[in-house]
Amino acid sequence: MRPGSQRDFTRGSIPGHILMFSLPLFAGNLLQMLYNVVDSVWVGQVIGKHALGAVTVSQPLIFALISLVVGLTMATTTLVGQYRGAGQEDLVRRTIGTSLTLLAVLGAVMGLVGVVFRYPLLRLIATPEEIIHDSAAYLGIFMGGILVLFLYNTLGAILRGLGDANTPLIALAVATGLNILLDGVFILGLGPVPQMGVPGVAIATVIAQGVSAVWLLRWMLRKSDLIALSRDYFRVDWNLAGRIFRIGLPAGLQQAVVSFGMVTVTALINSFGPDVVAAFGAAQRLDQVAFLPSMSMGLAVTSVVAQNLGAGKLDRVSSAVKWCAGLGVLITSLVTVVAVVKPTLLIALFNREPDVLAAGSLYLRINGWSYIFFALIFVLGGVMRGAGDTMATLVMTIIGLWVVRVPAAYLLAARMGPAGIWMGILISAVASFLLHLGYYATGRWKRKVALPQSAPAGGET
Repeated sequence: MRPGSQRDFTRGSIPGHILMFSLPLFAGNLLQMLYNVVDSVWVGQVIGKHALGAVTVSQPLIFALISLVVGLTMATTTLVGQYRGAGQEDLVRRTIGTSLTLLAVLGAVMGLVGVVFRYPLLRLIATPEEIIHDSAAYLGIFMGGILVLFLYNTLGAILRGLGDANTPLIALAVATGLNILLDGVFILGLGPVPQMGVPGVAIATVIAQGVSAVWLLRWMLRKSDLIALSRDYFRVDWNLAGRIFRIGLPAGLQQAVVSFGMVTVTALINSFGPDVVAAFGAAQRLDQVAFLPSMSMGLAVTSVVAQNLGAGKLDRVSSAVKWCAGLGVLITSLVTVVAVVKPTLLIALFNREPDVLAAGSLYLRINGWSYIFFALIFVLGGVMRGAGDTMATLVMTIIGLWVVRVPAAYLLAARMGPAGIWMGILISAVASFLLHLGYYATGRWKRKVALPQSAPAGGET
């Protein structure tokens, strides 16, 4: 059974599919930004700077602990899309059942590690003693409820693989609205609820995502036959588990590599003082806005490519890549023009101190050009994820970050100051794009399709 909100990308208009599928993904990314910003405002403005530091310090640890699972959810999107495209509905159901079981087990293990070892982990990253207890409280509660986060993300990944971006968007909207409301309740202590400070922020997040996860699960149980609440359904298919890990492990490692690379570059930026740090912080928020359209295109092309590769329709894969790349570059070019021509105006939205404006404006004049290259990287990376070729994206990410960006930033910073760091980021974006383009041109990613048997061939419909 295919609910009406699920898209069959193997037939119909490619640009129509891309636009209608990427728009809710774009809206979801905007909501996610709002989610994070509101959390920061509540914590920083209402509780104070130590509370903001406690939450901030916990984030890299949380990301490191869940990066593997993030990779597995990407693998689930890829496999569900490929099997749906191939018309192998039994494999779609078995992939979903196996993924949910694996992620439940991993969620329990990661949650236990995060709760039991929260203090040693926080001391490992030199957390200041003034905030370590708040950090431990936040980390412990968040990791204690990690299972609902995994369920929420996995169900969203499954639906995107099936061509449904609208239902995950509704769930995210529910989670965002509920989180904003509950932040106020638990931080301020409204009604019978006492003031909880930092622990209240973690509780609000867990409850909000738990409600959305349950809503998604009920929706899938009612609207499709792809999930069954039975012991047999959740029995692990080890052949499928192997495919999930082969695709998911490199994807998870890629997330960790990106995070660690950014931490290393950020440490260099910190050495130039608070004005440069503040400028970089403001510019990064603008980066996130600039990346939203192309990130959405990358997510869209993953699902479109997965279904069409599963159906053997390579002509539609090529068409999807051209449309996503063209739309991504068109939209991002407009952002680039504004960033390069009016950088001071943009940085002033966050801070008007002269030294911050100068450093931030220089960042945008140099690095604003990288937005176009990143738009193409997101799309080409999405193609490879759709094919299940996550090892290639891992290798290219390692080269782009550790062979190009980090050395270039450090070498150029020694000669040019902060401008050298910004140049290093731009150079690495160009290098990474060329790597992705070169690998895409080889066509080797087409051989990575994770079907257990040849899918039915087909042409344009």
